[in-house]
Amino acid sequence: MHNVLSIQSAVAYGHAGNSSATFPLQRAGVNVYPVYTVTFSNHTGYGSWRGPMIAASDVADVVTGIDERGALAGVDAVLAGYLGSADVGQVVLDAAALVKSRNPDAIFLADPVMGDVGRGFYARPGIPEFFRDHVVAAADIMTPNLFELQYLVGHETGTLSEVVEAARELRDRGPEIVVVTSVVATDAPDGLLRMLAVDAGQAWLVETPMLERSFTGSGDLTAAMFLAHWLRTKDLGETLGVTASVVYSILEQTSISGEAELQLVAAQEQVVNPVNRFTAHSL
Repeated sequence: MHNVLSIQSAVAYGHAGNSSATFPLQRAGVNVYPVYTVTFSNHTGYGSWRGPMIAASDVADVVTGIDERGALAGVDAVLAGYLGSADVGQVVLDAAALVKSRNPDAIFLADPVMGDVGRGFYARPGIPEFFRDHVVAAADIMTPNLFELQYLVGHETGTLSEVVEAARELRDRGPEIVVVTSVVATDAPDGLLRMLAVDAGQAWLVETPMLERSFTGSGDLTAAMFLAHWLRTKDLGETLGVTASVVYSILEQTSISGEAELQLVAAQEQVVNPVNRFTAHSL
């Protein structure tokens, strides 16, 4: 069994951050140590929410307490997403470094949650710059959407080959693997959702049908599922295909339910036996 230290936001109602990642990771057979950066009533897409941002010192204390139990030596990966502040971002980097000092084989997956096409930036001021200037160099895997990828490399993309080159450009700045979770290209047909993964040797693409609505928390779910299957297989193409299969199947069941929030409990069987199967192909 693999162990993951997941440092992310938490919401009481609905699913985002750790509330979107922890249970699916557990259902996939991964033990999770969840550390919270905020504790909100609901995700911020509702326009109003209640609850505290957790002070960076308190987040650090929780990580220290886990280390004092001797648990970090058995952690295989650090997973991080939404940051409440740049100070918390530094705690995440320190935690990743600490885990790697305890287990040199551990990896750090950073999901640079900061914005999206059509919404622009929704992260707090300073967070996008922190991801760009500090996290990119430290991460082993990054999972930006297309908007976040373009910000991190400093230019827009048009064609699919330009998206691939931008992913490789980001990879050259630090992470061994870059996963682009929402590929839109001028030379690709509409009606499909694409994910791209690039490592030192190859680029892989997987396509799924486009659902009629968007789902808050789906990016957090995608990063978590990619990490779970990467730890299991270390095969980039297989990991991308299985991730797309799991995530699409959960989103499809959520869409059919008519519920606003991800139906992670009702759709939990999709984590281990997704009804839809997609295969990634090498570009």
